[in-house]
Amino acid sequence: TQLILLFLCALGQNTKRESGRKVQMGNITAAKTIADIIRTCLGPRAMMKMLLDPMGGIVMTNDGNAILREIQVQHPAAKSMIEISRTQDEEVGDGTTSVIILVGVKRVRLLLGINMQFALWFCLYLSTPVDVNNKEMMLKIIKSAINTKAINRWSDLACSIALDAVKTVEFEENGRKEIDIKKYAKVEKIPGGFSEDSCVLRGIMVNKDVTHPRMRRLIKNPRIVLLDCSLEYKKGESQTDIEITREEDFARILQMEEEYIQQMCEDLIRVKPDLVITEKGVSDLAQHYLMRANVTAIRRVRKTDNNRIARACGARIVSRTDELREEDVGTGARLFEVKKIGDEYFAFITDCKEPKACTIILRGASKEILAVSE
Repeated sequence: TQLILLFLCALGQNTKRESGRKVQMGNITAAKTIADIIRTCLGPRAMMKMLLDPMGGIVMTNDGNAILREIQVQHPAAKSMIEISRTQDEEVGDGTTSVIILVGVKRVRLLLGINMQFALWFCLYLSTPVDVNNKEMMLKIIKSAINTKAINRWSDLACSIALDAVKTVEFEENGRKEIDIKKYAKVEKIPGGFSEDSCVLRGIMVNKDVTHPRMRRLIKNPRIVLLDCSLEYKKGESQTDIEITREEDFARILQMEEEYIQQMCEDLIRVKPDLVITEKGVSDLAQHYLMRANVTAIRRVRKTDNNRIARACGARIVSRTDELREEDVGTGARLFEVKKIGDEYFAFITDCKEPKACTIILRGASKEILAVSE
């Protein structure tokens, strides 16, 4: 009895239960409706869809997954179809429209139920082995996925960018290949310029500027130190009270803070870095000491960007400055440069020897075009 009451409470008072032919027809109708929405987005003569997202932005695309993720549905069958499209996009990266249309096609259940083995055998018969080291063949495969998209006008450039990015992040160790494009290949969209200006960097770009205006913005063959600790005086974890009875005690507390920051900067300067990048903050006093030592500092870099920089230049991320050693310094990059593009500053760490991580720079006239290109 308790189990039945719990089941009824979980369902709610307004829950209806349906079964039989009515449910089957409802599922078929939902599947056909979702398929009809994106049916015209398939093939070389596909039409673009212009959608208005909940935030008021405009989404213009003919990608099935990009369209369906903006649609709000309540029907379970329709939700499962949208999930199919999302899974196809994550696992394969193409065919999101095709799988939805395939599900919504009439008699598809009969086709999959009876002729699945024959279809798989026929696909295996038509398939040909692909040499991943054959650049021309790989470009043809990538082009077959891009030709139906809005960026087919720049398909040659887009194909070369995609292939170069994957080749850059490819990592082989103990006979096992690892290609993690989500973690080590980041797309940076910069409005303005021409689409032809898009490229793959042999290194990393972050949307940051140096912390002090007198620090160097151009360094050749930089020695890079990466930190995930702050170069500031450490504050108390909770509320901290200090009782001071003499004026000299207050001066001593301030002096201790300065000595703490000075010691951290001396630990850094000991390994003779040219560039210090930290995920946390850098105090004004630390900026002063680093600037006097001719060291450039960049602060509040994302953890993911710091991991990419470490992989690109061969540095190790250090948690404490007193544990810094010579082998933790990255020397794999040949150039550090800060450029102003539009109204923002970008830090480039490029010309890396063996980057194994990269940044894809996309340029375009508007944010909508950049979103479609991505």
